[in-house]
Amino acid sequence: MSLVLTTASVPDRDKVAYWNDAVSRTLVPMTVTPRGDGPFDGRIATDRLGYLQVSTMEADAERVRRTPALIAASSDALVAVGVQVSGTATFVQDGRRAEVGEGDLVVYDTARPYSFDYPRRFATHVFQLPRHALGVPDGDIRRVTGRAISTGDGFGAMLLPFLAALASSPSGGYPPTVANRLAGNVVDLFATLIEERAHADRPDGGERGHLLPRVLDHINLNLGDPDLSPERIAHHHGISVRYLHRLFQDEGITVGRLIRQRRLEECGRELARRGRTAPTVSAVAQRWGFVSPAHFSRAFRDAYGVSPREWRGLRAAGDGLTAAPAVSGG
Repeated sequence: MSLVLTTASVPDRDKVAYWNDAVSRTLVPMTVTPRGDGPFDGRIATDRLGYLQVSTMEADAERVRRTPALIAASSDALVAVGVQVSGTATFVQDGRRAEVGEGDLVVYDTARPYSFDYPRRFATHVFQLPRHALGVPDGDIRRVTGRAISTGDGFGAMLLPFLAALASSPSGGYPPTVANRLAGNVVDLFATLIEERAHADRPDGGERGHLLPRVLDHINLNLGDPDLSPERIAHHHGISVRYLHRLFQDEGITVGRLIRQRRLEECGRELARRGRTAPTVSAVAQRWGFVSPAHFSRAFRDAYGVSPREWRGLRAAGDGLTAAPAVSGG
């Protein structure tokens, strides 16, 4: 059932405070400042589709800011995809500024500061999902934030009507298994959109542009090798370890941390699968390159906030987990 919050019945003197609280509780904590002087009007409706949150916000002209202080006080690491339904916006993240028009998409990371400036009344759909569910490198997400993605052609043109229909359809009618499967399909589409835009913006020339994708492919193909390491990867590609680390300077993650993050992601996906003959936790850990079951359990709990067995039990029960992995080390 959708949660709907509106300023319609709130006294004029309390509307702005109410709206700040409503938006922060529904999406993520942020500050909202109206641009006009008169009574403020806003409405936000939110529904859940598995671990995907779908919200539609309509409001008078306003400025929205997600500050470092608010980020520090938040526990969730989420990625959002916004669809501008009506009105326009100026979106800023990662030092880039984008003018967003009707029908445009924007991708933003709630773990980094951003702002939206809506000069007049507007409506937008917001799709929020756990950062770890995307399964794409941090560098790819950073390449597409602070940009407006047109839906006039290409993949965006195919995605827009689907997202519009999804936002306007209540999810309460879906059984939990169907809702989770549909959420997974939506997240796959978002990952495809991000990868398409990120790679389209990469320079075609230069050694780095050719070598980094090969290194990433090598890592993904060899996650099950417990000896996979920066030294082995560098030797395989005929480069120094120092140069390998230089390749990843713009990716926002070290080589060692990426290997562990990808291994944990694959373990999490395998443990979440339902079936009559599920492999043991230790077998899953070994398959994806973890030699010590105890080390794997500690790393998994650090990343997902629960043990591997608890994760499997929650997924089997159909409960969505929203805690993003806080993978450290490397």
